[in-house]
Amino acid sequence: IKQKKELVSLKTGYLKIQSEKTKEKKRIKRNEAHLWDLENSLKRANLRVIGLKEEVEKEIGVESLFKGIITENFPNLEKDINIQVQEGYRTPSRFNPKKTTSRHLIIKLPKVKDKERILKAAREKKQITYNGAPIHLAADFSVETLQARREWHDIFKVLKEKVLS
Repeated sequence: IKQKKELVSLKTGYLKIQSEKTKEKKRIKRNEAHLWDLENSLKRANLRVIGLKEEVEKEIGVESLFKGIITENFPNLEKDINIQVQEGYRTPSRFNPKKTTSRHLIIKLPKVKDKERILKAAREKKQITYNGAPIHLAADFSVETLQARREWHDIFKVLKEKVLS
């Protein structure tokens, strides 16, 4: 009888520990998701310019460079919004240093609405250039979000192929 009580006590303790581990895992996942949301909200007004040559922004400054891009590609939009750049910087080089890929330019705008209007106009125009060279404008997201989007992109691609077949 004494051994049965000890066994029941051990099982109860084990189940309690397992329950606490499960709660801890859920809490960690919830905190990671919250961290993702925070990181993306901080980057919410950021715009990523891809394909610009290195050092271009040092010659004329980030704000005048960005105004030049907007003027060249979206003359109507330039009249509608007052383009202000809070900050601009190049991303650190995470790619193969032997390749000649330029680092992305991150431009922080004061208003999310301006960024959204610029991205909408960029999607409609499709081909964006700066001094004749093609560039690409994109929203700036956290690394985790971009990775998750890439993973979902592959899934959607397979689904789309199955639907079209």
